[in-house]
Amino acid sequence: MTGLALLIPLALCAGLIGLAAFLWSVRAGQYDDLDGAALRILDDEEDEAP
Repeated sequence: MTGLALLIPLALCAGLIGLAAFLWSVRAGQYDDLDGAALRILDDEEDEAP
C-alpha cells in the first residue's frame, strides 16, 4: 500500500509533464504544416549552385 502512495503521485507528475510538453509544442507551431514535409521529398527541383 505504501508503494501506491509513491507511484500514484509520480504517475500524475509524469502525465502533467507530458501534457505540458505537448501543449508547449502546439503553441510553438510544431503541428502547423504536417503535409509540407511529406510533400517536400517529392519535389524534383534542385537548387542551383552559384
